[in-house]
Amino acid sequence: CVAAINDFIWVVKNTVTTMVNPAFVFVGGAVTAFAARSFSCAISGRSSSVTACASGQYSLPDQKARHALHVKKNDQRALHIETIFDKAAYSNKRVLVTGANRGLGFELTKLLVSCGADVIAVCRKSSEQLDKLGVYQVIENVDVASDENTAEMAEKLQGGALDVVINNAGYFMKERESIFADQEKDSIKPGVLDFADELKTIDICAIGNIRVTAALAHKGVLKEGSKVILITSQGGSIAWRDEQCPVGGDYGHHLSKASANMAGKLMANELKTRGVAVGILHPGFNRTEMTAKYSEIWDEEGAVEPGVGAMRVLHQISLLDMQDTGKFYNCEDGLEIPW
Repeated sequence: CVAAINDFIWVVKNTVTTMVNPAFVFVGGAVTAFAARSFSCAISGRSSSVTACASGQYSLPDQKARHALHVKKNDQRALHIETIFDKAAYSNKRVLVTGANRGLGFELTKLLVSCGADVIAVCRKSSEQLDKLGVYQVIENVDVASDENTAEMAEKLQGGALDVVINNAGYFMKERESIFADQEKDSIKPGVLDFADELKTIDICAIGNIRVTAALAHKGVLKEGSKVILITSQGGSIAWRDEQCPVGGDYGHHLSKASANMAGKLMANELKTRGVAVGILHPGFNRTEMTAKYSEIWDEEGAVEPGVGAMRVLHQISLLDMQDTGKFYNCEDGLEIPW
């Protein structure tokens, strides 16, 4: 209990932002925390981070404070994932990855190949680096926003049932969206808003996951014991918007990730009777082309190279079972993220 309480006090002292819905009662010098953000006095077997024995213990929304706490605790899960990741978990597994030609998708594919997995790499267009990996199969010309493309993908799939499907394909508008160009109260200068692009983002990042999963399910390659993964983002957490986005903005991105999370939860509820587990994952803060617009905060907020991010994701997937289906996890520390 003392260790958990000390960590909580340290986080409060080292962040200038307000935690989501805290309600703390101080009794005889001990801290009892009520609400979803409660700190419990137990260590989870699934993470070396301080976690709760009761369900509902969440990761910290403040990225900078979260990273600082990991460093303070020398958290092996968050800082040295290579020391606990078991490559053997993917040996001879059949894994399909969308968006496999670049960024996190490519790193996931590369790592899976090194683990001995048979990888089906799905993308719009292959690349020289992808072709050199020696994957089981590359399926090109797949736009996850296309009903026709995803149906054709399923028909082209070679081999038998899939052990894991990783819905990774995504899109992020480079410009920051906002209603107003600045936060001056009397300013009415328009900001950047692209409604068509917002719909495109939702189509790719949310509905695309359903298209791919449904096409594979109808092909009959999702069997009892299969896992369906959605790579979403902490940006899809409505509960964290006050802390992470106090002035709003980036509408398309956040709408798409919240939609993807809902899609994942609904698919989890539908597929659980078939023994298929669905994981909804924030991959962590990775130094990719998609997050380059935030490169000035990469260091202080603990952004990692995509190869490290890929290992975090695959480790979290290896832990997924039917007990966790439909839950939203942070791959940095293995803790849940509130909706």
